[in-house]
Amino acid sequence: MSAFVVALTGGVASGKSATERCFEALGVHAYDADVAARAVVEPGSEALAEIARAFGTDALDSEGRLDRPAMRKRVFDNLLARTTLEGILHPRIRAWLHDAVNADNGPYCILSIPLLVENRANYEWVDRVLVVDVPEAIQIERLTRRDGVDEELARKMIAAQASRERRLGIADDVIVNEGSEAELAVKVGELHRRYLELSASAR
Repeated sequence: MSAFVVALTGGVASGKSATERCFEALGVHAYDADVAARAVVEPGSEALAEIARAFGTDALDSEGRLDRPAMRKRVFDNLLARTTLEGILHPRIRAWLHDAVNADNGPYCILSIPLLVENRANYEWVDRVLVVDVPEAIQIERLTRRDGVDEELARKMIAAQASRERRLGIADDVIVNEGSEAELAVKVGELHRRYLELSASAR
């Protein structure tokens, strides 16, 4: 297991993926809950079968895979549906991430977890929390431009997550990501040096 584990989180469209890429460019392994979420619902998986039982076969696309756009709309409009889906996915995602970290042999690694605030008790084993932070106006602008959703859905997506204040409340480190990816890379480089020091002292 890595000597040191940094949990990376942030609101939707805050720049978590770009931050991950910056760490990976420095040779740091990043394990992403979104990647885990796709891995655990591959066709033939127990999780996909359970989703189909809970939501019906219209939760699947024509190829028998999870219909993500359709499910996204269902869960954002229905708290019970979201809770049901999370109950199926989250334990499996946590197990996938834990296995990945256990197999990592770098000085430290990154765990990218969008819903870390909501699931903090399940990740007590991480050493540090890094929050990527942006104002809500930037989140809405990125969602409407990048994902092609309208502003109403963008606001629902933001509201479905923990508040910005709650995320900042669990942070050990914060990157304010309002600028370019080059500016982001500089901030990541500074944290990388810090994390190497912390991981060395943790050994």
